[in-house]
Amino acid sequence: MKVVLAGAFGRLGSDILRALVRDGHDVLAVDMVLRELDGIEGSYEKKQVDVTKPEQLAGLCEGADAVITTVGLTRTSAEVTNYDIDYQGNLNLLNEAKRAGVKKFAYVSVLKADRAPKVPMLHAKYLLEEALKASGIDYVIFRPTGYFYDIAKVFKPMIEKGEVTLLGKKPVSANVIDTTDLADFMLLHLNDKNVTYDIGGTETYTYEQIALNNETIGDALKFVKENEMVKVCSYNGNVFSVEPPLFVELEITDTEPGFKGDTATGATKPAVVETGASVNVPLFINQGDKIKIDTRTGEYLSRV
Repeated sequence: MKVVLAGAFGRLGSDILRALVRDGHDVLAVDMVLRELDGIEGSYEKKQVDVTKPEQLAGLCEGADAVITTVGLTRTSAEVTNYDIDYQGNLNLLNEAKRAGVKKFAYVSVLKADRAPKVPMLHAKYLLEEALKASGIDYVIFRPTGYFYDIAKVFKPMIEKGEVTLLGKKPVSANVIDTTDLADFMLLHLNDKNVTYDIGGTETYTYEQIALNNETIGDALKFVKENEMVKVCSYNGNVFSVEPPLFVELEITDTEPGFKGDTATGATKPAVVETGASVNVPLFINQGDKIKIDTRTGEYLSRV
């Protein structure tokens, strides 16, 4: 299947792209900002596009069997609104898909988008949902509850300080979903016809459980990159430890330059790896080198 994937280099989009290429689809990955992605075994085309400018979309969907869009405004902007991006930008893409005769259009919305007309982020998505339903193209709408990485982004600064603040007296729970799981679900149901899926994770956690305290996590995640798998140990719904992979390979992002001859046995210098953690490395290690680390001890093992 030939698929145009819009928003391909965002967090969710990149996981959908990996899944599409993995499953052998012919993919045109488009986004406003392009980047290189790790973990993709296969080829795909990419194109830089601003969906708010219809002229840049001309011919984009020619020969495509399906269009998938994850496009949405993810942060506050003084220049554009949710209605500019989530609604009008995706509407421009939908109109181009119709013009090209695309048979399937899949849209990532959000849970309860139809219940908050005063919240622009939700209402703009609802307007696009309605336009898609009226378009005549076979559609699939995915409404996720929320993403693990969004929750982690909120709590991480608090956890690093050793104190988490939760507002309100009533317990709040969520069954957030990992973007890789959502990507797999989307591909599984891409050929469904004119349906809307409300989708969340398989387990429900209270915010108290999600906001693991600093003592529980300790330094377990300092060598773990975003989207990397870890083992979460729990009993009766209570998490008591988080275990990263035993060994990780990370790039050095900052250290003093090394020099030939810096091979004195045992001599080390401080360095910072791509997760922001510090580690002592041999003198010959340079910025840009990739090293192997034992996460149990935080010790350098070798250069990769």
